[in-house]
Amino acid sequence: TGSSDPYCIVKIDDEAIIRTATVWKTLSPFWGEEYEVQLQPGFHSISIYVMDEDALSRDDIIGKVCITRDMLAEHPKGYSGWMNLSEVDPDEEVQGEIHLRVEVLGSQGSRRLRCSVLEAR
Repeated sequence: TGSSDPYCIVKIDDEAIIRTATVWKTLSPFWGEEYEVQLQPGFHSISIYVMDEDALSRDDIIGKVCITRDMLAEHPKGYSGWMNLSEVDPDEEVQGEIHLRVEVLGSQGSRRLRCSVLEAR
């Protein structure tokens, strides 16, 4: 039909911690969802997967972005902006980007991740 049923999964070090709502039949979804979760002191990366929900088979991965601990350290006030999606399967071409706002709150002993999944195109 030329459209997707996108949703996002946010993972910290490969552990899924957040799933957004599905936005039906669109290539430009708006979520506007904000989450706050505890961060383990030794975390390495935050990955956001954009998925296409499929009722009849396994959901497809549209693409992903990965934000490393070092990238967050370079943006002490957090990162906000559009990020290009990259492929998960090297045989698949990925086009699109996602608008995120990510920041780490608190001190070294008790840090939290605030993640806003805004929209994609």
